[in-house]
Amino acid sequence: MIMKKFLSLLPVCLLLVACSGAQTRRQADKAVRARKRKRVKNLRMPLPLHNIGQKRYLCSKSQMMAKTFFRCLAVLLLTAACSPRHTQDLRERTVTLSCVQPAFLRPGDKIALLSPSYHTPMENVEAAAAVLRDWGFEPVIGAHVGEVYRGKYAGKPKARVSDLEWALKDPSIKAILCNRGGYGTIRLVDLLPEEELAAHPKWLVGYSDITTLLEMENRAGVMSIHGTMGTHLAQTRGNDPSSTLLRDLLLGQVPAYRVPAHPENRPGHATGILVGGNLCTFTPILGTWADATLGRDIILFIEEVEEDMSHIDRLINTLILNGVFERCKGIVLGEFTGCKANLDFDSVEEMICSYVPEGIPVLCGFPTGHDDVNLPLVMGAPVTLDVTASGASLSFGMEGRQVTVRTEETVATPYQGGQKITESKKQRRLVRMFDFLKHFEGLRR
Repeated sequence: MIMKKFLSLLPVCLLLVACSGAQTRRQADKAVRARKRKRVKNLRMPLPLHNIGQKRYLCSKSQMMAKTFFRCLAVLLLTAACSPRHTQDLRERTVTLSCVQPAFLRPGDKIALLSPSYHTPMENVEAAAAVLRDWGFEPVIGAHVGEVYRGKYAGKPKARVSDLEWALKDPSIKAILCNRGGYGTIRLVDLLPEEELAAHPKWLVGYSDITTLLEMENRAGVMSIHGTMGTHLAQTRGNDPSSTLLRDLLLGQVPAYRVPAHPENRPGHATGILVGGNLCTFTPILGTWADATLGRDIILFIEEVEEDMSHIDRLINTLILNGVFERCKGIVLGEFTGCKANLDFDSVEEMICSYVPEGIPVLCGFPTGHDDVNLPLVMGAPVTLDVTASGASLSFGMEGRQVTVRTEETVATPYQGGQKITESKKQRRLVRMFDFLKHFEGLRR
């Protein structure tokens, strides 16, 4: 990178040398004229670059140009050495993702219910806790879950981080289930150390805005679960397939998905590490320590909710410009709930597939995201993706009892109670944009 910067600025350096030579000659001619007019008694500026009647001179033209050249070279090297880390080309930056698998749970184990993002009504938290008890677990509610900060957040960022640190460090707690998403986890990236996550490998479950925490876990070397959260358990009483599959996964039953054919599927076979999640959530952390898309040989999962097709197109191009698609071995497209088609494409899947290079398999229509069906995915786990004309399969290379799950047989369960939470699209986008500008490393400096 330093050599590239040096070569790009070398013409400027040579131009400075040429200009300095011309400037020094003009100064020397001026000094000669001044001496002839006896206006200057003690000359302290450079004498002529060539001997034109002067008996003494301080340095020759070549010596002066050499001095200027080496000064410019020193400034150039110092600038390149002090360049901030974020200016490196992300296409050349890759990491090796090797995530440990947290231990599966047993009946009676404790699960922490936390709110790292938006506030959740306590009636929903208590209803989710009741579902966990019915499953045979012991729910523990975080100390700051009931707080409300600025009308939306579940407490200040430090309060939410303190709940996460408590759940990680408590050896009796075996898993962390987030109550809901919303917005706010990007404020925790700089507050929760990577070493803290790596030292306490536990299952962390969530999706949407919790994607930030899932990627932080993956970069710390720990698998996580992209799956339904406490609010959904409160609304469905934990009887729907999304909830029961999550319960079975926590207990050691690993799903091997079989997905029906989709008109936008791209056939092929690929293996890699599954990363990604909500597109609007993981795109702003590209290039940070929490960016799991920097991994080599990744299978990228994408889902989104209530975003116009043009905004999704902008985010996809951001991934491309950062070299994410170059590191992809395969792509899994989940649900795009409420995303308006304001571009000349029939679907979001068609638009995204138009950017995917040839030879990369794409699985479309996987039932995971913000719709009523949200099947669990193990992020950071090695997966095998097979896409054919008749359908597709997605299996996890991890410990546990493999069970085949046909996604077309998963049916949403009607809401049975609890407070259904809706979010403001405009407010979420404005706050996300503000915090991205605030937390981006280059702008902070």
